[in-house]
Amino acid sequence: MSKWTPYINGFKAYLLLERSLSANTAEAYLSDLDKLQQFLKIRGYGHSPMDIGAPQLEEFLIWLNGLGLAARSQARLISALKTFYKYLILENLTETDPTELIDAPRLARKIPEVLSYEEIQRILAAIDLSHPQGARNRAMLETLYACGLRVSELTELRLSNLFLDIGFVKVIGKGNKERIIPIGEEAIKHIRLYAKTDRRQQMNIKKGHEDILFLNRRGRGLTRVMVFHIIKEAAAAAGIEKNVSPHTFRHSFATHLIEGGAGLKAVQDMLGHESIITTEIYTHLDTDFLRQTIMLYHPRNRPGDS
Repeated sequence: MSKWTPYINGFKAYLLLERSLSANTAEAYLSDLDKLQQFLKIRGYGHSPMDIGAPQLEEFLIWLNGLGLAARSQARLISALKTFYKYLILENLTETDPTELIDAPRLARKIPEVLSYEEIQRILAAIDLSHPQGARNRAMLETLYACGLRVSELTELRLSNLFLDIGFVKVIGKGNKERIIPIGEEAIKHIRLYAKTDRRQQMNIKKGHEDILFLNRRGRGLTRVMVFHIIKEAAAAAGIEKNVSPHTFRHSFATHLIEGGAGLKAVQDMLGHESIITTEIYTHLDTDFLRQTIMLYHPRNRPGDS
């Protein structure tokens, strides 16, 4: 058994259980650590994780760079190393972090496409409500923009997680983490209109899909691809030439809130990005503040903008 095996096993459990990372992300981290072990073996080093210092890690990174590893891959690998040594320190297995002075390569930041509020309005207005799926599509896009959801969060949105009377929805995000998001009146109105349509009421909903909010015409939950297709069609009908996707609505949600004066921390919480606020009681106390932020700063909640 390798000197690394017990530490790797513990690290994997930490990633999956404490950090709530997906199995794919955890495997990517472990793969990066395996590259370090391979390097140590090639160089004839018999070090355990606790015996490695910054010089060995710098030598490892120079070696990877020489192999032509892309800057983005190098950055992810360094992130994996930093997380691994943070875990060892948390478990009191070491007191020193050899990654402390190692910087990831600078990456060119890709600025995401953002729609103006006028463009959002044009896309929403372009949806034909007389079409059999029109009410559903309008409700979907209103919800995407109102809450800044990821496309997977939208397709998994459940009737039992809608608390429309008090203006909140519960979302299951990355790593199976739950979060509560305020939702504005326009989105609530269109969700209710869709839920009451004859087409939805009379639909033969397939077993296992009864609680899913947005359904296809065969009574099943929508696929991610279908949501992309619906948004592309609506953007084209509105004459928008930008590359519009579900994520464009998410970026626009965040940008418009921040431009309107919302605090970065509140927006971060609503997007479901990793936060220092992890305790349940603090989240419960914070929901009134998040709702106030949505009501004050989201363009769809301003008088005359509906």
